[in-house]
Amino acid sequence: MSMQIQIEEKLAKELKAQHLEVVNESNNHNVPPGSESHFKIVVVAPDFEGKSLINRHRMINSILADELKNQIHALAMHTYTEEEWNKASGDAPMSPPCMGGGK
Repeated sequence: MSMQIQIEEKLAKELKAQHLEVVNESNNHNVPPGSESHFKIVVVAPDFEGKSLINRHRMINSILADELKNQIHALAMHTYTEEEWNKASGDAPMSPPCMGGGK
């Protein structure tokens, strides 16, 4: 199973997400072709209601603890309640360009 699918399945199951996007951004970084090491997630979930941004990220970190420890190098997280997502017009920010960390 690909890392992208593994992330999608775990987050969908644990958060009962209303909206979930998992984007493999590895090709934007200085890694071998076909790598699955850099991801962006966009999650809209009722579990985020009343939680600060740091606590939402801690929830994600907890759910993906094994993947973050062993396989994922970078994870951009965009976490929203349904109301926040509607205010953002259903659009998450773009990831910044790679600065060539390995160069």
